[in-house]
Amino acid sequence: MTVRVLVVDDSVFFRNRISQMLAAHSGIQVVDTAKNGKEAVAKVKRLKPDVVTMDVEMPEMDGITALKLIMAENPCQVVMLSSLTRRSAAVTLEALALGAVDYMEKDARAWVADSTTTGVTLVDKIIALGGRKQTASRAVPTIKSEAKHVSGCNAEKIVEAESAPSVDRLPKVLDCKIVAIGASTGGPAALQAILTGLPGDFPVPVLLTQHMPKAFTSVFARRLNDLCAIEVKEAEDGDQLLPGCAYLAPGGQQMIIDPLNAGKLIIRESDERMTYKPSVDLTFASVAKGYGSRVLAIVLTGMGADGCDGARVLKKAGARVWAQDKGSSTIFGMPKAVITAELADAVLNLDNIRQTLTRWGQR
Repeated sequence: MTVRVLVVDDSVFFRNRISQMLAAHSGIQVVDTAKNGKEAVAKVKRLKPDVVTMDVEMPEMDGITALKLIMAENPCQVVMLSSLTRRSAAVTLEALALGAVDYMEKDARAWVADSTTTGVTLVDKIIALGGRKQTASRAVPTIKSEAKHVSGCNAEKIVEAESAPSVDRLPKVLDCKIVAIGASTGGPAALQAILTGLPGDFPVPVLLTQHMPKAFTSVFARRLNDLCAIEVKEAEDGDQLLPGCAYLAPGGQQMIIDPLNAGKLIIRESDERMTYKPSVDLTFASVAKGYGSRVLAIVLTGMGADGCDGARVLKKAGARVWAQDKGSSTIFGMPKAVITAELADAVLNLDNIRQTLTRWGQR
């Protein structure tokens, strides 16, 4: 299947560079380009692309305004291109809340000097997103089939169908002392959906590891804090873990539990050899060492397999691991890796995850 893409940017350089990178892949067709949001809205309506790459800041009509119109009239997968500034981070996060599914950093130097890496990342995103159809409501699908056991492990029944199970079929949180959540592509919207349902007196701390650049995480934490009853903060070295508080791993760094004090966080610079900064695997492994079986780990939507190795360490420690289902994931890569490795105790759609944690928090 060929993924049809519309490239939107006011910069001739970026329109040409993005088009060149995408056109080099046989599975992608650049159907057209647009130099501002107004052109983009009209061309999306006429050409019906699968994916749109959308610049944030443009004359005549900016990317946010164009996104709102596209999602209301002709919804499709939209990837925002944003510079690495706090202002751009805030706008990009607003775009994700409005329906954009992902973003890429807009740094001209990287797009020229490191074109191979940047091109591969861009192509991978477009191919992955092109396999999904966007709906105007972006509603969580409903479950048709019965829940099934995960083969090969002592698993609870999983929900892999398409409508919410009855409340009595949802998994139990039991004696969890900490919740650790990992996410990538589609994660900001998924985390917002889950965390806004938690009561302010949620009984345990929550660790959030979201693949996100440094300029974005502090802005994202503040945005979540404004929306949630629980406290949400960008994690800092030495933070004491408190119930009713969620700690977001800083972009470009790693967040781990202090091996000498399980109630304390260590934030450290990342080894350059690490693919993900922050890494879900590293956080999960440290939580397993600090809390053993009293952990609930949740692997949400995202490309790749980060979190799978960490989930394996958690399972060996007796912890519980949930994975988001395919139907409610923007990209099924990370949860699929956990499920395929037979490490998931439960596979739940996003609404079920929210419902279970909310119900547990209100007990």
